[in-house]
Amino acid sequence: MNAFPSQFFSAVLAQEPEALRKCFSPDAVIDWPCTNERFTVEEYVRVNCEYPGDWTGKIERVVSAGEQTILAAKVWPKTGGPSFHCVSFLQVKNGLITHLTEYWSDDGPAPEWRKKLKIGSALNGTGI
Repeated sequence: MNAFPSQFFSAVLAQEPEALRKCFSPDAVIDWPCTNERFTVEEYVRVNCEYPGDWTGKIERVVSAGEQTILAAKVWPKTGGPSFHCVSFLQVKNGLITHLTEYWSDDGPAPEWRKKLKIGSALNGTGI
């Protein structure tokens, strides 16, 4: 795996402002379409580093093509609790993120209407 996505992901999990800033071009734009938000680098660093709790996680997949890297990860609180999946689209130029679009989702069981159809199966055997 390319070292850059791992460094970025580690900085996010550690909520380390300086390490996170070093991943971005100063004029980068960060979009969170699920909540209709756009951030500057400083706003993104703040929202990430002030997010409550201590976090851990793992990168599940990285796909790179040219200046575009897609990172899929699972994140959960160190003390236990609900987990999340995130897909990040990183536009990278000269080793720095110039545009980041992230989609975050709560992990959970399939909705009741799909369970009633009795189709599909759990990805990891537990349903989450």
